Amino acid sequence: MSDRPAHLDRPAQLDRCDEAGRAWVERAVALVEADARRSADTHLLVYPLPPEWGVQLYLKDESTHPTGSLKHRLARSLFLHALCSGWIGEGSTVVEASSGSTAVSEAYFARMLGLPFVAVMPASTSPEKIALIEFHGGRCHLVADAGTVYDEARRIATETGGHYLDQFTHAERATDWRGNNNIAESVFEQLAAEEHPVPEWVVVGAGTGGTSATIGRYLRYRRLPTRLAVVDPEGSAFFPGWRDGDPAAVGRPSRIEGIGRPRVEPSFVPTIVDRMFCVPDAASIAAMRHLETVTGRRAGGSTGTNLWGAFQLVAELVAAGRRGSVVTLLCDGGERYAHTYYSDAWLAEQGLDLEPHRRTLERFTVSGDWSHSPTV
Repeated sequence: MSDRPAHLDRPAQLDRCDEAGRAWVERAVALVEADARRSADTHLLVYPLPPEWGVQLYLKDESTHPTGSLKHRLARSLFLHALCSGWIGEGSTVVEASSGSTAVSEAYFARMLGLPFVAVMPASTSPEKIALIEFHGGRCHLVADAGTVYDEARRIATETGGHYLDQFTHAERATDWRGNNNIAESVFEQLAAEEHPVPEWVVVGAGTGGTSATIGRYLRYRRLPTRLAVVDPEGSAFFPGWRDGDPAAVGRPSRIEGIGRPRVEPSFVPTIVDRMFCVPDAASIAAMRHLETVTGRRAGGSTGTNLWGAFQLVAELVAAGRRGSVVTLLCDGGERYAHTYYSDAWLAEQGLDLEPHRRTLERFTVSGDWSHSPTV
C-alpha cells in the first residue's frame, strides 16, 4: 500500500477542475463582499411621539438597501452561506421559494454572479414584486397553492442540477448573530448617543424567523436587558406555535407579504422570543397608512404590522409612567404595493375595514391610550 497522500494519485485534470471551481467561488464571494462595502448602513429614523411621554420610537429603514428591503441582508447571507458551503458553483441555477422581497434581492445577487435564478412564489404575489424580480434577470414560477412553493422549488432545483437556497431553513444559521455588521449590531451602534441607548423592546415580524433569531441571540450574547417582541399577521402559524409550544402548528398564507407563514418554519427560534402579538391584517394596513400620514413615508404591510406592535409597547410604557425607547423595522417601500395595500378597491375585495383601527391609532397619537384596541 502506498504512503502517498490520496490527493496526489488523483488525475491532474480533476485537480485543475477543482482549482477552477474554487477560484470561481473566491471571485464570487469577493463580489458579494464588495457589494456590502459599497452599501452604506441603513438609517435609524425617529418616529415623532409627543416629547412629554418620555418615550422614543425608532424605525430602522431597511428600504434603502440596493434592492429596497430588509431581505437584501438575508439574500447576501444566504448566497455567502451557500457559496462557502460548496453548494453553488459556476453556472448553478439558483432557486428560491419566496413571497417576493427575498426573491427580488436574490435575483440581484444571482445576476451579479452570472447565475440563472428562479423564484417560486404564490400567484397572489404583488405584480410590482414580480416585475422587480424580472428586472433583475430572474424568472418567476407562480403556483396557485402557497403551500406547494417548497416542493416546487426543490423539484426545479433537482431538475436543473441547481441549488435551492431554502431561506426558511437556512435564514437563522446563515447570518452571524454575534455581530459582523448584522442588523442587531447596527441598531445598537446607532443608538449609542441617544437618551435611551438600550431599548426596552425590539419589535420584528416573523417571515423566515431569521431576523428574530439574529436579534434575540445577539441580545443574549451581549447580555443586554432589551426584550424581543415578534408580531405575526392573523392566521399565521408562528403565533399559535409560540403560544402553545407547538412546532407543528398550522395556519394559512398571509395577506401581509413578507411575514406570516402557513407552517412554523425551521428557522423560527421560539425560545428567544419574549412576547408575541397577533395583528389583524386591517390593523397592519391601517398602521402602514398612518405612517405615511405622520411621516410622509410609504412602507409595506409588514412595516404596519411592526408598528402596530411597537405602538402597543409604547402605550404600555406611557401607562406605567416609564421612560425608554422601542425599536422596530421599516421593512420595504410602499411602491411595491400600489395595487394592493394602497388600493381601496383591493381592500374592498378583501373585505378589510380599516376604520376601527384608524380610530385606535388616532386615539393613541393624542393620548398614548391603547385600551380599546380591536383584536383579531
